[in-house]
Amino acid sequence: MPLSLQERTFWILTALAGPPLHGYGIIREVAALSEGRLSMRPGTLYGALDRLVEASLIEADREEVVDGRLRRYYRLSVTGSATLAAETERLRRNVEAATARLGNLTPAAPPIAPRALGGLA
Repeated sequence: MPLSLQERTFWILTALAGPPLHGYGIIREVAALSEGRLSMRPGTLYGALDRLVEASLIEADREEVVDGRLRRYYRLSVTGSATLAAETERLRRNVEAATARLGNLTPAAPPIAPRALGGLA
């Protein structure tokens, strides 16, 4: 049984399920897709991109020079696409199970944000 993806990895792969993106484009897309719940700094992103390339989940698409700086674009690999699809299905099943358990329960108190519980990501 495959392990679940870290949230950051899930959102990077999701961002790259569209057209190829360069680093800043990935940062913006992750923030938009996660509705601002996840923001990444360039150093964090580039470390993650290196690990994802090494794991064959993403691959370099092309490079171009913009204002004298190299801009590398990344795309989801076939393995990355299969991994994202499997993780999406796993999450869907989790939501389905939780929704079924909740049924018609009325919460006694407002929900606690996951980060208030010690952080989940």
